[in-house]
Amino acid sequence: MAQIIWTEPALIDLDEIAEYIALDKPSAAKKLVTDVFTSVKRLKQFPKSGKCPPELQNSDYFEVIVGPCRIFYRIDSDQVYILYVMRGERQLRQYILENRTTSSS
Repeated sequence: MAQIIWTEPALIDLDEIAEYIALDKPSAAKKLVTDVFTSVKRLKQFPKSGKCPPELQNSDYFEVIVGPCRIFYRIDSDQVYILYVMRGERQLRQYILENRTTSSS
């Protein structure tokens, strides 16, 4: 069973998205955060269940989609590092993901 490690930048990303949604619908923001943590939790047993992001073919990154978010992560031995959370309609900036190494935890 893998250990899930949320990096601080990824938690900040999720918090910012939830705060923005909460401006109009606090209940939707709460549901989003719950859904994200529930989806990420399954990575404990199935770390490779995410898909390879289309922008990052042949990379070590995976993603889980929980609308409207994309959650990017990387596996290192028995640890799953959650590196980046972004809104799905935004364009992925690969340099942001690459700068969030597993040492960001």
